[in-house]
Amino acid sequence: MEARKLLLRECTIESEVVASPGRQTTAKRPRRSVTVNLAESPLGWLFARGHIARRQFDAGEKLRGDWERGQLSASVTMAWDAAPVARGRGGRAPGADLNSHQIDARRRFEAAIAAAGPGLADILWRIVCSGEGMREAESALGWPARAGKVVLTIALDRVADYYRILG
Repeated sequence: MEARKLLLRECTIESEVVASPGRQTTAKRPRRSVTVNLAESPLGWLFARGHIARRQFDAGEKLRGDWERGQLSASVTMAWDAAPVARGRGGRAPGADLNSHQIDARRRFEAAIAAAGPGLADILWRIVCSGEGMREAESALGWPARAGKVVLTIALDRVADYYRILG
């Protein structure tokens, strides 16, 4: 119960001035309080609010699972493996020691990204794998507001087709 309290935080949204096109009057939005789940992924947030379908959510989760199983993310901790032993002076260290599950996950991830099509991998990776919010992803890609959600739904549909997830 204590861990759940740490993940849920109450935030207050301050009032904003809302300008209507063609109108000179502005109205203030009322102050409101919302509870934010800090452990919720951006994809989970979109699904919980009805912006993506269950099929799209499942496709995104499967893609993220392959990303994590394939250990495609950058390492953020010290590797405590033994130093590689070289036979000669200036020898090369061997490549990454991957098991067959990791290799299969990497292949599935790369094939799913390829199935999404060109130009869609960026938004998929940013939202699904990296965990960026929609606003951050759109601004990083130089897209207008709300364009990312449309492109993401198209990409997730294609990934769902690749994974053969029924709708």
